[in-house]
Amino acid sequence: MSRSTRRTLGSVTVQDVARAAGVSAMTVSRVMNGGTNVREDTRKAVLAAVEKLNYRPNAAARSLAAGGAAQIGLLYANPSAGYLSQFLIGALEAARRAGSHLVLESCADEGEAAQAEAIRQLIDAEVRGVVLPPPLSESQTVRAALAEAGIPWAAIAMGLHEGGTLNVRIDDFEAARAMTRHLIELGHRDIAFIVGHYNQVASAERRRGFVAALEEAGIDPAGAAIEQGLFTYRSGLDAAEKILAGPNLPTAIFASNDDMAAAAVGVAHRRGLQVPGDVSIVGFDDTAIATSIWPALTTIRQPIADMAEAAITMLLRRVRERPGQQDAAEEEVLPYELVVRESAGPRR
Repeated sequence: MSRSTRRTLGSVTVQDVARAAGVSAMTVSRVMNGGTNVREDTRKAVLAAVEKLNYRPNAAARSLAAGGAAQIGLLYANPSAGYLSQFLIGALEAARRAGSHLVLESCADEGEAAQAEAIRQLIDAEVRGVVLPPPLSESQTVRAALAEAGIPWAAIAMGLHEGGTLNVRIDDFEAARAMTRHLIELGHRDIAFIVGHYNQVASAERRRGFVAALEEAGIDPAGAAIEQGLFTYRSGLDAAEKILAGPNLPTAIFASNDDMAAAAVGVAHRRGLQVPGDVSIVGFDDTAIATSIWPALTTIRQPIADMAEAAITMLLRRVRERPGQQDAAEEEVLPYELVVRESAGPRR
């Protein structure tokens, strides 16, 4: 089959158009999405290449103007399998209800080159919007690349709420403060804390809520053992080992997610400590691991699947608006729940 015949059948990609016009794939995407920040000569070159190559967006994109299906990208790099599985359930359900297609792209490498390549893959797939769960919701490289391509995006737990962006989150500060207050009400005053990944605003908000609750109770936060984690089970093991290695053991440990809390429970058991008899341990998120270990974790239930559904809904509403339209930022804050189980008890 000849090259021209393949093009007639609609196999021409954004990259083909970009090469013919002498521009980047992101510029082609911005022109096709009606972006206004494009020079007129560049726009004409892109449109000429589109006509010459007989390029047509895929069926999902063509039906968008009529309110039909749209291809939505999901770019993920979350280290917690429990978090990601719940997020995918919510995203897939929302896309199914909307009759849309979800395009998944992994980006485990934090480097700018890897992130740029992941964005290019989504552009080639001709997505009309992208959902960014943490930590990529905090990536300036990813957000700038999507803006350059004229592709709207919806973030989960983004800290800096910029103009025109979409964001879904819970109140991490209040949730962490509520959990710390719960431990204080159980009689704990020597509470250790495992911080989440340093590149996520949610980590800082949870630490801030922990400190605020201690100060409200008249407890000096400077005396609390605070160790850095990365939201992974491995980092929770390392942090818990440091916390439980000293001569003055805390009576409670608050980990910033369930994976790290589960790791802390494992370290406590290995050291012959009873949970919660000798040390209470609590987590955050209420992922599957919270109820698959013994004792089951007291934790903060973050509605992860609901957050994914809300992000997809917001994004589909945005991509069906007028091309190039600059809208105000939109944010949805969903409720959290403190779930009491067996891993936390009164201080002995």
